Amino acid sequence: MADMSVGRELLDVPLPDMVTKLSLGIASGQSALDKNSIETAKFLAEEKVPIVPALTETIAEDGTVSFDQADEVDLSLLQIGLNPSFYQFAEATIEVSIDIKTTTSTDTSVKVGAQVGGGFGLWSASVRAEVAHNRKFQKEVHGTSRLFVKMVPVPPPPRIYPEVKIVDNRKPGPEK
Repeated sequence: MADMSVGRELLDVPLPDMVTKLSLGIASGQSALDKNSIETAKFLAEEKVPIVPALTETIAEDGTVSFDQADEVDLSLLQIGLNPSFYQFAEATIEVSIDIKTTTSTDTSVKVGAQVGGGFGLWSASVRAEVAHNRKFQKEVHGTSRLFVKMVPVPPPPRIYPEVKIVDNRKPGPEK
């Protein structure tokens, strides 16, 4: 009868409780995913690498080539285009299945024995009957539950990227 408790436990969980627990689990998981993405964004914003923002190639009249580069600037990994990944739960499914198999078997056996004895004018008989009745019940209960969750990547929030403004204070030079 102990096997029956597996099926009973699965059947005893009300559907609203299953849905609530699944929803709270997804909310907790989503919160952990968001926190991880925020920590990644902070790291990408703080980690700086030296970048050469401009390189000028000049070809002289005699065909020689020279290169001039602007001074290096330190840009964050976020500024150079590395972005954190964000995810969201797109689908969640609870599936519960229970297989119950019950078998009953009955064995009955009868044994009869007689003993007759007697002498002059007397006689006796004794009958002995044994009835054995055996009934067996077998129950097999198999319960399985499956949780399927699908996560998909989503674009990061648009305001995570720094706004880039270019201010060119150079004086216009002669046009060539």
